[in-house]
Amino acid sequence: MTVRVLPDYLINQIAAGEVVERPASVVKELVENALDAGADQIMVDVVDGGRTLITIIDNGCGMTRDDLARAVTRHATSKLPDDDLLNINFMGFRGEALPSIASVSDMTIDTYNGTDENGWQINCATHEIRPSDWESGTRIRVQNLFSKTPARLKFLRGDRAEMMSVLDVVKRLAMARSDVGFVLNNKWRFPKNQDLMSRIVSVMGDDVAGRMLEIDATSRTNSNMRLTGFISEPTLRRASSVDQFLFVNGRPVKDKVLVGALRAAYMDVMHAREFPLCALYLTLPPNAVDVNVSPAKTEVHFLEPTHVRSFIIKTLRDRLAQTMVRSVPECKSVDDAPKQPVMQNPIKFDFGIKKDAFVLRDELRPVMPSIFGGQSVDAVCQKICQTPAPDVIVQELPLGRVVGQIGNKYIIAQKDDNMVIVDQHAAHERITYEKLRTNKIKTQPLLTPIIVKLRAEDVMAVMSISDELKKSGLHVGEFGDDAIAIFEKPADWDMNWGDVLRNVADEVRAYGHSSQLNEKLHLKLANYACHHSVRAGQRLDFGQMDALLRDIESTERAGQCNHGRPVYKFIPMSEIDTWFERL
Repeated sequence: MTVRVLPDYLINQIAAGEVVERPASVVKELVENALDAGADQIMVDVVDGGRTLITIIDNGCGMTRDDLARAVTRHATSKLPDDDLLNINFMGFRGEALPSIASVSDMTIDTYNGTDENGWQINCATHEIRPSDWESGTRIRVQNLFSKTPARLKFLRGDRAEMMSVLDVVKRLAMARSDVGFVLNNKWRFPKNQDLMSRIVSVMGDDVAGRMLEIDATSRTNSNMRLTGFISEPTLRRASSVDQFLFVNGRPVKDKVLVGALRAAYMDVMHAREFPLCALYLTLPPNAVDVNVSPAKTEVHFLEPTHVRSFIIKTLRDRLAQTMVRSVPECKSVDDAPKQPVMQNPIKFDFGIKKDAFVLRDELRPVMPSIFGGQSVDAVCQKICQTPAPDVIVQELPLGRVVGQIGNKYIIAQKDDNMVIVDQHAAHERITYEKLRTNKIKTQPLLTPIIVKLRAEDVMAVMSISDELKKSGLHVGEFGDDAIAIFEKPADWDMNWGDVLRNVADEVRAYGHSSQLNEKLHLKLANYACHHSVRAGQRLDFGQMDALLRDIESTERAGQCNHGRPVYKFIPMSEIDTWFERL
């Protein structure tokens, strides 16, 4: 077989097959170029889902005539000034996008750099350059996408489906740069210089407002690694990962390490078939991450993926674990006390008193005023009730004061101008689960090790995370080239260890880590907590209800049970007023 050098047009079309998968790929490459050019306002216009026309207009720095001529040749780029592939600080850097797109479409570029006498236009089919009346930045028009490769054209989906993919790309780039304004088809607008929370609301929807938790943490072992952004409350979730936005050094990515860490962080507060919302920005030195993995630049490789994963999981779990109770300074007088004060160790009242026990006998009424210095009984009682004991530490009641119970299922409380409804089973289930989770895993050493036959590659995969498995209570070791020996296992765990280890090996090969044991431990603890908690339909007295509310206030991840159901709801009095037309 004779070796030959492929012609340039075929080389470009092969590169286009890697870079340009669909219209959304074209939009991504061209918008990234606009961002690298310093644009702070980008307009995207798409016709027929992108197959007929894609127009990108930016107010970036533009190009000179010579730069424009070089820009449409292969592997020409302005983004690697020192030829260091381990120090990449730009969105695009391969120099393949423009010639690849031009090879499968009819593309023209208008540009003006602000210093030449006029702008310039290039027809990428003929490479002819002529003067243009374009006055600012760059405009790129991509017409008849894949017209030169009809076989690729037939694999495009419908116009609406392609348009949704374009919108997803624009949203991700808009989330990456909240300082830049984006307009898509004059319909979707993301103003420039938005604060991040406002950009999140405009991208994800109004329902996320006030329901996102801020993240800002630096790794203790690597001060150059930082995680910022927002994650959703566990009760705010989606049926898919559509609203999960992950960024590494400002680059939108779909990385298995980050996705796995996000899933692990929410494991015991959200159902496995539901997805949290997030906008997370991981920043680390460029030489600690390789972005030169795929032509589309959507995947990255971390130098220390295990450390990155553990840092993200710990950061998110710590944020989700914050309790409602906060430290309150000691109060020496009524004026210093916060609203709705209560003694830290409240008196236990007996609510089984008969109703007439509160009625003052008539023969005592004349005597009472003299006992209290002439004050009326009502005034004295009111003063006693309103004055806390001196030098008593008081604190807020995040879930308010208990009012009663309805349906033997829900506890009703009042907090300021809100009615609070607490699911008694969900609340106690979370309390029980957290107490179980904080206990050390009980393990059972085995007199005779369990030998599990595996493929040689599965043995290597399992042993690569043996330290992580040991933390979960499973002590394993190699038993030849094709078997694993289990020397110690979690107590009372009787299962098919062959299936477990094979699943662990599959996950390690696919994602670089495994959550199999942690998920099984979570399921075991969750089932125990569910079966040993206060049930729906169980009648509680006031003391029990108050104790339950006070306990859940100081419990981590208190907003939802370990199945992901909400524990409590706040209903503003203003909303209740509308029910009764009290406007």
